[in-house]
This record gives sequence, C-alpha cells and structure tokens, in this order.
Amino acid sequence: MSKYRTLDQVEEDYFRKHPEEIEDYIALIFEEFSEHGDTGALLASLRSIARVRGVTATAEAAGMSRKGLQKALSEEGNPKLASVNAIMQALGYRLAPQKLVAT
Repeated sequence: MSKYRTLDQVEEDYFRKHPEEIEDYIALIFEEFSEHGDTGALLASLRSIARVRGVTATAEAAGMSRKGLQKALSEEGNPKLASVNAIMQALGYRLAPQKLVAT
C-alpha cells in the first residue's frame, strides 16, 4: 500500500528546502486573502509556515501556548487581529497597510 503525502506536507517540505521563498509566499497569501477573503486558506498557509519554522518556537515568540497557536491557525480558527499580528511578528514579519491601486 502506497502512502501519499498531503498537500500541506508537500508545501512544508518545499519551504524547508527553499526558505528563501517564504517571504514572497507570505506576501502572495495576504494578497490573495485581500482579494478573495478566504480566511481558511490564509490560516492554512500560516500554519504551514509555522510548522516549517517550528510550532513551539513560533508560539513562544508570539506569546502563545503551542495549543493556542494551533487552535488559532486551525481550519476552525477565528483568531483575533492581535493574535495574527503576534504570529506574523513571531515569523519575522509585520502587518502593514498597502494602498489599493484605483482601476
């Protein structure tokens, strides 16, 4: 019987091998979120990056418990903006406004 990897596992493996691409990926997932509002996709992507960087280390840097971080980034997660900001800072980024281009 073959054991297949999940998309999350493939994504995490890729970013472990190519950490230099995480910054562009984070910018892209927030751009996609701003256009489509898919909170689940945003949280899943942040969850993958947190796993690559280390869930325990990310949680500690964000001032959260490991379980709290996992809950915030779960499929059912509905984290407060302050939690998302703390997680982003723990990952080495910040939330910053970007002016929309008029069309």
